[in-house]
Amino acid sequence: MKLLTHNMLTSKCLKGVNVGYPLGIVAKDVKVLETEFNSEFVSRIIPKLDWDTLWNAADSIGHAGDLPRAVCDDYENDVEFLKKVHHVLVEVEVIEGELVCPESGRKFSINKGIPNMLLNEDEL
Repeated sequence: MKLLTHNMLTSKCLKGVNVGYPLGIVAKDVKVLETEFNSEFVSRIIPKLDWDTLWNAADSIGHAGDLPRAVCDDYENDVEFLKKVHHVLVEVEVIEGELVCPESGRKFSINKGIPNMLLNEDEL
């Protein structure tokens, strides 16, 4: 699971959960897979991200590195900043682990990089 995906997942569909965001990450296996840098994609996705959630997720799995705590001004023209964001968003991947609902503690498994967010009938 890429951190881009994590940034957009919630467990608010669980019975009794109001927000369900951000999900905690318990990573058992994390890999870094180099991908082609696309500055246009990264600069367009940044406004859609919850930056604090992204930074905290990267930090929780040991990959915040030199990613700034806040989005820099004029980030669209800062290639070094965009490369750091690209790395965290699409190159760092949780292969095995769990996502944890912050309200209920419900755990969702991550297997082979795919988070299983399916609910049981009694959880709806």
